This record gives sequence, structure tokens and C-alpha cells, in this order.
Amino acid sequence: MSVMLGAFMAVLDIQITNSSLKDIQGALSATLEEGSWISTSYLVAEIIMIPLTAWLVQLLSARRLAVWVSCGFLIASMLCSMAWSLNSMIVFRALQGFTGGALIPLAFTMTLIKLPLHHRAKGMALFAMTATFAPSIGPTLGGWLTENYGWEYIFYINIPPGLLMIGGLLYGLEKKASHWELLKSTDYLGIATLAVGLGCLQVFLEEGHREDWLESDLIVGLGSIALISLLTFVIVQLSKPEPLINLRILGERNFGLSSISSIGMGVGLYGSIYLLPLYLAQIQGYNSQQIGEVIMWMGIPQLFLIPLVPQLMKVMPPKLLCAAGFGLFGFASFASGVLNLDFSGPQFNQVQLIRALGQPMIMVTISLIATVYIQPKDAGSASSLFNILRNLGGAIGIALLSTLLDARTKVYFDYLREAIVPSNPQVAERMALFTDKLGNETAALGKLSEIAHQQATIMAYNDAFHFVGIALTVSMIAVLLTKALPQGAKPGAAH
Repeated sequence: MSVMLGAFMAVLDIQITNSSLKDIQGALSATLEEGSWISTSYLVAEIIMIPLTAWLVQLLSARRLAVWVSCGFLIASMLCSMAWSLNSMIVFRALQGFTGGALIPLAFTMTLIKLPLHHRAKGMALFAMTATFAPSIGPTLGGWLTENYGWEYIFYINIPPGLLMIGGLLYGLEKKASHWELLKSTDYLGIATLAVGLGCLQVFLEEGHREDWLESDLIVGLGSIALISLLTFVIVQLSKPEPLINLRILGERNFGLSSISSIGMGVGLYGSIYLLPLYLAQIQGYNSQQIGEVIMWMGIPQLFLIPLVPQLMKVMPPKLLCAAGFGLFGFASFASGVLNLDFSGPQFNQVQLIRALGQPMIMVTISLIATVYIQPKDAGSASSLFNILRNLGGAIGIALLSTLLDARTKVYFDYLREAIVPSNPQVAERMALFTDKLGNETAALGKLSEIAHQQATIMAYNDAFHFVGIALTVSMIAVLLTKALPQGAKPGAAH
């Protein structure tokens, strides 16, 4: 329960600043471009730490590592609330991401190691809550705290559950000796190439759109370093008898196919949470609290649905349950792709409920399907790979969606502009109406251009939601190709 609480807090803090970035930027005198590093620094540090966790558990013991990183996470949270400049905030957010990054795979690994096979579905249900409920509720909680108390409280809120978590870890995890002798046989080349590769790849994906991708020397350089480092890492790992991360488990049918689905899940989960607030703010003019109230319809129902999934698994094969979840999530994404000016919060509530129904069905079952044939000695590698791929899926999805939005908006605006000619009777009628209302033709033409651009943007958002739906459909197909679970892995089965 304590490691699950830690994973929940770590995932929550990825999204909790999104609703409050404007307030934080204002307090730190940062521009929009500079402020993006508040989120990027956390994600970069987190994704570097995730694959190192399995090695650190062997080196330090699970208890010692969990307590150390939990204390570090609380200290970093306090420092973030006291940041005096943008640079200090970036450093403290990176420290928060680095310590929080260990809490996510720790929760996953403890589920695989501590729980017997027939109880593992319950553990995965708890892990699902951290993976889907936390990012869904993050913007809502962040917006509410910022509107009512101030942005500092999005960091203060970590303190009470953090102290409870540390107490639970000290009580629940057994004391074990450290194994400092492992430092002599550690794969330092693997650690270095993985850290550099993942760090550069995360910055490449997060900042590429803002820097116009290959037009920027910085982005080209980061992409090249990431490619060389990660290729080197793969070669090094496959050549070692005792690798840092056992990449060969990707060849296991269920784990490999589930990893593909996990990438699609990342695109769907983080892509939806990226698109929806952006659309509501840009097109409907919603503030952070109003956006949070819409997203809440995806988050809150999951609290009640997630505990029911292990019960559903007793009567329905996990593979079919997971595929049904991807189907519902994909349907909700396609249903979001019919936007118009009248499509706002109330219309999204129904779609959010469908998402809320699908996500727990995926997250509880996909982890179980992925790991059921994995040997205990590979639990750390499985945890690292599975969580990295989901996070990378989210980063890749957001990078593609932001680029897609810009590109499609320009295309649709060009289409609409071709139809806005004086010879078009509808254009002439609208121009006359705006001229009469605004007083001159220049203002009327500007208003007409503004409306055309708004319509082009809405159509681009429709394409973006369709893209998310397609990614989730591919994930559904991958899940259907996995092997059935052995009898002992199902909830309620005899041990």
C-alpha cells in the first residue's frame, strides 16, 4: 500500500502543474517557452530513474531505496514551493522527478515479488489506480488548489501522504543488507548510455515542436545523441550474460505484444489529457478550475470501477476484458473527434465516462497479461521496460499531436480561405453584417479571418482525437494476439 501511494504521488506530480503553469510562470517571471521546462525537467529526470531502480534495489535493498527516495521526494516538493527563480524551480523539479521516478517501478516490482500469483490481479488493480487515476485527477486537483489557495499548495499537498508512506515503508518492508560489492561488477556503460539516451530523447520529444524540429540544431543534436546512445545500450545489453535490463524478455509473446499496447495506452492516456484542456482553454475559453471539473468525469469514476475489475476477471478472460477496455477508450476518442463550437464541457462529460469505464479494464489486465509468463528474476527488467514504454508512448504521442495540430490547422485554414471570396454570396452577407456591427470593412475582414482560423483549429482537434483513437485500436489488436493466462493467475483461482 505504501509503495502504491508513492507511485500515485509520482504520477500525479507529472500532471498537477499543468493547470497552474501560468501562475507559476507569473510568479517566477518566466515566459511560456521557458515555463515548459518546469514539466520537461521532471519528465526527463523521472524517465532516467525508472530503469535504474531495479539495479538500485539490488545494491541498496528495496526498503532502503524506497525510504531514501521518499524522503528525497518530500524535500524536493518543499523546495519547489519555495523556488525563487525559474532555474531553481527547474533544478528542484528535476530532483522531484528523479526521486519520484523510482517509486513507480518499485510499486510494480513489489506487486510481482510480494504477492502470490492468484492475488496479483488485486495488486495490479492498485497499480492501475496510480497509472490512470493519478494523471486523470492531476489537472483537476492542481487547478482547484491554485484557484483557491495558490500554486505553492500543489507541492505542499505531497507532505501528509508522503509522511504516511515513509512510515508504512519502514513498517512493511523487511531490513536487508546493502550489497556494495555489486559496484565492482556494475554495467556502468549500460547506465551511462541509457541515461543519456532516454534523457536526450525525452527533451527531443518535449521541446521538438516548440523548436520547429529539424530546423533547430539543438533538437537535431539531441536526436542524434539519443539514437547513438540507445543503439549502443541495446548492443551492450544483448552482449552481456547479466545485463542491466534483460531486453530479451521483449521476445516473450505476451510481454512484447503488451508492450506495444502499453505504448498505445501512453498515447491515449497522456494524449487525451493534453488535448482536452488545450481545446477547452483555446476554443471554449475555460479557466483551470472549469477544465479540472470536466477532466474530473474521467478520474473520479475510476475510484469505484478499478476494484470491480478483478471480479470481472473471474467471469471474463483478461485478454477480452483488456481488449474491451481499449475498444471503449478508442470509441471515446473517436467520439471526441466530432467537435464544433457548441461542443464543450457538458458534451464531454458523457465521453469522459466512457473513457473512465475503459481505462481500468486496460490497466488492471494489461500488466497481468504482460508479466504472467515472466520469471521472478526478470521482474525488475519487466517493470522498467513496461513503465518506460508507457511514458515514452505518452511523450511520443504528445509530440506528434502538437505537431499534427499545427500542421492540420494550417491546411484547413488554407482550404477555408480559398472559399472566402467576395463572389461567394454567404461571404458577402457575413461581411455586410460584420461591417454594420464593427463599423468598417477592415475590422469585418479581421473578424471573418478569426472565425475561419477558429474553425480550422476545431477541425485539426478532430483529426488529433482520431489519431488517438487509431493508436488505441492498434493496441486492442495487439492484446487480442496474446496467449491466454494460466489458471493460477486468475483471481479466485486455487493457489
